[in-house]
Amino acid sequence: MKFDFENVINRSGLGSSKWNEMKKINPDVPENIVPLSVADMELKNAPRIMEGIRAFLDAEKVTLGYTSPTESYNEAVRSWMKKRHSWEVDMKWNVPTPGVVTAFFHAIRAYSQPGDGVIIFTPVYYPFKMAIERNNRTVADVPLVNRGLRYEIDWDRFEAAARERSNKLLLFCSPHNPVGRVWTEEELRRVSDICLKYNVLVLSDEIHNDLIMPGYKHTVYATLSEDALQNCLIFTSPSKTFNLAGLQTSNILIPNEKLRERFIETMLDSGLVSVNIIGYKACEIAYTQCEEWLTQAIGLIAQNAKLVEDYMKENIPQIKVHPLEGTYLQWWDCRELFDDYREMEDFMQNKAYLFLDEGYLFGENGQGFERINLACPPHILYDALQRLKTALESSAI
Repeated sequence: MKFDFENVINRSGLGSSKWNEMKKINPDVPENIVPLSVADMELKNAPRIMEGIRAFLDAEKVTLGYTSPTESYNEAVRSWMKKRHSWEVDMKWNVPTPGVVTAFFHAIRAYSQPGDGVIIFTPVYYPFKMAIERNNRTVADVPLVNRGLRYEIDWDRFEAAARERSNKLLLFCSPHNPVGRVWTEEELRRVSDICLKYNVLVLSDEIHNDLIMPGYKHTVYATLSEDALQNCLIFTSPSKTFNLAGLQTSNILIPNEKLRERFIETMLDSGLVSVNIIGYKACEIAYTQCEEWLTQAIGLIAQNAKLVEDYMKENIPQIKVHPLEGTYLQWWDCRELFDDYREMEDFMQNKAYLFLDEGYLFGENGQGFERINLACPPHILYDALQRLKTALESSAI
């Protein structure tokens, strides 16, 4: 079955966060403009998810009350992890939460004290810093090393940060958002060795772990060794994979019993413990019936990544496009075109009508970069590139 990845739903006036933000930034934006910022897809959901939810709601025995994971839900999650990631999960490890970001906040409170440090590799998904600072912890920033078109971990600085006794946690992004790296098994083993050596707990955000481009392989951090398994939390969700972010359903896998108990106690303290009934059902349907949709979606994302790389080389070579290894979020280095990142932001939004995620959101070392969401129809992406080219030519930049 071929899925519809050509038609876009105009989400203006429907409560979409990023569409609303686009209109707020520029109320005069033309009607045909699609924002390519926040990480939800501008693609129609898998038909079986939508059909399955409708059938579920039509069933006579369904009521919309408080809900816990069913046996079929647990089996769907377990089977998905085994099939897609070669990871045998014991479902007693699983703690469902209303979103991965919510779980970051819980974990930071559970395993550290105010003033303690949390290590991050920047540029990185901006809620990482938010979760640290809003919990009165200290950001221990270890900037990634940008080697042209590939980011790497600064191993010396990372080990120095891990050695600091006040730094209790590593909030780790795997695959890495926004730079699109899929960490190799060798890199992950080095991370694990350092964290085990200095007793640093790993909070591994693997929400993009299903979105791996051809030629690359994601390794679940917990599969590295028994020691790594007992020294980590794995944050997973169908939200990025199947465009279900609005259903606020995540599975936090915590093999270590003591760590799991402490996480649950912290959740209870916050009162945020329930996942909604539709989220459970959508996740189950996605993991059991929608793998072919995902295969085609990954093919589309890879196609779009190449479209951008080829277009920039031919038309705007000053923008350096980082090769996409994982996620559907591509990282552009625009510093050769723009000296001031704030001027770049204004140009993109008000002259090119390009609404992306500005690189500075991900850390100071993201200034002068843009993150673009490639989970959209190719014609939408091509139109965005053409607008950028035209705007640059008319502005003589």
